[in-house]
Amino acid sequence: MTQKTLKTAWIRTTGETEATGYVKNLYESFKKQRGWIPNILKATTIRPDVTRGWVPFFNTLMYGPSGLKRTQREMIAVVVSAANDCYY
Repeated sequence: MTQKTLKTAWIRTTGETEATGYVKNLYESFKKQRGWIPNILKATTIRPDVTRGWVPFFNTLMYGPSGLKRTQREMIAVVVSAANDCYY
């Protein structure tokens, strides 16, 4: 059996200690709520304007009105991540 090699991506992000303004508030909110900051969120933080647009979009996709249950949305996200060799 062949072992699959994981692909890694390098994306520059805004670190917790260097975050300011909107990104800092968002980081603090996630740390308080979850105890950690998701990498998918960090991926947009070097462009706070993109983060401002992405967060509501993500929340609508995952939590907004839909014919899909929350668990079904998560399953779709997992399948897409696996197809893209993404570990989260």
